[in-house]
Amino acid sequence: QVQLVESGGGLVQAGDSLRLSCAASGRTFSSCTMGWFRQAPGKEREFVAGISWSGIITLYTDYADSVKGRFTISRDNAKNTVYLQMNSLKPEDTAVYYCAGSFRTSAARRDSAVYDYWGQGTQVTVSS
Repeated sequence: QVQLVESGGGLVQAGDSLRLSCAASGRTFSSCTMGWFRQAPGKEREFVAGISWSGIITLYTDYADSVKGRFTISRDNAKNTVYLQMNSLKPEDTAVYYCAGSFRTSAARRDSAVYDYWGQGTQVTVSS
């Protein structure tokens, strides 16, 4: 089992930055592929970013096209935490952001079905 707790959400203006954190406890965090997803009102949950587990030499990351170049995912295994640095925020980034973890894949997958563990979500609101 893995427990995930997100933090760092809030209300910001367009162009501002936020850093989300996801603290993990339970099974070995370094073996867990992590992802960030988001869900806006009336929309389906969508992939934002993913980072592979740390058992391979190179950490792989993947980003949705809508956030590429603005968001950065990273992990600190010593702190059992994954981060999502969000820069140049836009009103369309407004959503509840969820972190997710999976031991079933080593790659940074976009498919939410491969993630078995989810946090409770943190609200990000970007005003224009």
